[in-house]
Amino acid sequence: MATDGVEHEFGVPIPGRILPPEQWARTAIKRLPEEGPLDFAAIFGRSAPLVLDLGCGNGRYTLLSALARPDHDHFAIDVLPVVIRYATRRGNQRGLSNARFAVKDAQTFLSRYVSDGAAAEVHLYHPQPYHDPRQASRRLVAPAFAADVHRVLAPGGLFVVQTDNPDYWAYMSKLLPHFFHLEEHPEPWPDSPAGRSRREIIALQRGLRIFRGLARRRDEIDTADALALAHALPAPTFRSRGPWADLDRLEREGR
Repeated sequence: MATDGVEHEFGVPIPGRILPPEQWARTAIKRLPEEGPLDFAAIFGRSAPLVLDLGCGNGRYTLLSALARPDHDHFAIDVLPVVIRYATRRGNQRGLSNARFAVKDAQTFLSRYVSDGAAAEVHLYHPQPYHDPRQASRRLVAPAFAADVHRVLAPGGLFVVQTDNPDYWAYMSKLLPHFFHLEEHPEPWPDSPAGRSRREIIALQRGLRIFRGLARRRDEIDTADALALAHALPAPTFRSRGPWADLDRLEREGR
């Protein structure tokens, strides 16, 4: 529902206002090429610090950041076409020439489409913990993924990660310091205290604890070191517990 050009979900405004149609942008990347890496300077028509939003859902964080930081370019992806449709529409309606949205899974996107040191920031909000132990191998935050995030970040680059699953966080807090200087951020984000993502909004309204991490790239580790760590560190085979099934369903529905 939009009132005076402002949309809301779960009682929280979606960043930005809907502009007159003549001010809309085109933010959709309808099809990624077969081969990468992507030329982000060509995509955006300029060279600027690049922010990647992996598993962006309906685009709430990318909208927020692109509006607040017009001097940064934002590329957001999600594996679900339905949520990318909502994100793209909202980016278009807000005239965000510094945002692009595409359908792709995060693992393939990083490994195939992002070159070494291309990103200033990588954001990952509430990756699916896959509660069924038989699906544990599908969990995104694993040693190889951490090595890829390290690779695509420029020196001093920032990896922002967040979950409401304590078991996933316990694993992340052991894994990520091998690649990053990890600092927990226990308080709500100042730019969006009600939540940076749809999932965070729902979790906060249900009284769940949110685990937030700011992980700064360890520049003393080179690509070979990171790959060696990826082969040596344990996979995320932890047992995931908790009442998250309906939150997972709401997140998949998008909007």
